[in-house]
Parts: sequence; C-alpha cells; structure tokens
Amino acid sequence: MKNILLIISLILSTVLGASAQKVAIVDINAVLADMPAYQKAQEDLDQVAAQWRQEIAQQYDDIKSLYNKYQAEQVLLSDDVKKQREEEIMDKEKDVRALQKGKFGPEGELFLMRRELVNPIQEKVFDAIEQYALESSYDLILDKAGSAGVLFVSEEYDKTELIRRRLSIR
Repeated sequence: MKNILLIISLILSTVLGASAQKVAIVDINAVLADMPAYQKAQEDLDQVAAQWRQEIAQQYDDIKSLYNKYQAEQVLLSDDVKKQREEEIMDKEKDVRALQKGKFGPEGELFLMRRELVNPIQEKVFDAIEQYALESSYDLILDKAGSAGVLFVSEEYDKTELIRRRLSIR
C-alpha cells in the first residue's frame, strides 16, 4: 500500500510540475472508526442485518422441513399433489431469495439504510478534510486506507474543464 502511495506521489509530482506541492495522507477508516456516531450507525446496521439474516435462515429452515416432509410422503402422493407440493416449495424458495435480495442486494434495504446513516457522517469527514486542506494550503490529500483514493485536490490542478474544452464538450 505504501508503494502505491509513493508511486502516486511520484507521478503527481512529475505531472504537477517542478514546484513543491503540499501533500497529506489521511486514514479515513481510522477517522471514522473513532467517531461515536459512525460506531453507532455501524452497530445499528449490524443489528438489523443480523435480525434479517436470522429471519431468512428461519424461512430456509421452514422450506427444508417442507421438502423433507414431501420426500417422506412422496411415494404416497398422486402426481398432481406431487407437482403442487414441488411448486409450493419452489415458490417459497423464490420468495425467500427475493426477500434476501430486497434486504441485502445492491439496492436493498441494508444499502439504503447504510447510505442514510453513514453518508452524512462521511460527508462531515470529507468537509473537515476539505476545510483543513484549504486552510493549510494543501494541494492534494490522499486516503491512506485506499478506499476513497484522492480526498482533496486543489482546483489549480483539476484540469477537467480544459480537457472538456479540447474535446468540445460544453
């Protein structure tokens, strides 16, 4: 990880020119871990997720019981009843998978809850980093943990508009 940061720093110092830039590194994960609001949000999310996992596991256990009962009675059942029971079991499995996706999927309830609880805390941290960078005249601040990458870059070095104009965008 340190090698990656060193390489990024070397590349940036070459790209940004010969003048000295002020660069800082912040470990976002360490900062967040020390914030009581973030810890509480994580605990709340973990608690809700554990409850949902338990509910889903119970439903899978119920399906397994239905299947075992079906297996035991299968020889006594008519073809129509067999088909009905198989469809019932498959429908219940499909419902549980849909529930699981609704709770834990990419746009599921846990994701939405996490965004609702954690995003304001993260925004507060990012705002503090930006204020610190501006007050202390930093040109670049990187995330040591690597999850966020570049946390702050001075507008002087942001060449997005220049590239847009060269490409006749906007």
